Amino acid sequence: MTYLVTENCIRCKHTDCVDVCPVDCFYEGPNFLVIHPDECIDCGLCEPECPVDAILHEDDLTPEQDKFYALNQELAELWPNINKSKPALPDADKWQDVPDKLQFLER
Repeated sequence: MTYLVTENCIRCKHTDCVDVCPVDCFYEGPNFLVIHPDECIDCGLCEPECPVDAILHEDDLTPEQDKFYALNQELAELWPNINKSKPALPDADKWQDVPDKLQFLER
């Protein structure tokens, strides 16, 4: 089982979650973070740290969010690991509650 980063993270990229991860399973893209599903130990420490509620347990994904399992897996293989927090993107507050952000994901 694993936790996954979902659409709410896109164009926000808060990294509070990174500091609490005991296995460093977060990977960073230009405007999104992902969790490597094969590295996550299902501890749940990251979920409450996300200020935009972008991290969900795979069992809690809605049918519309199921695609985020494959997306996290794919991008974790391509992007560099991140193990220290950084400031959120400059306009994160503006994007926090915007729906349908998948179209803005930068690979």
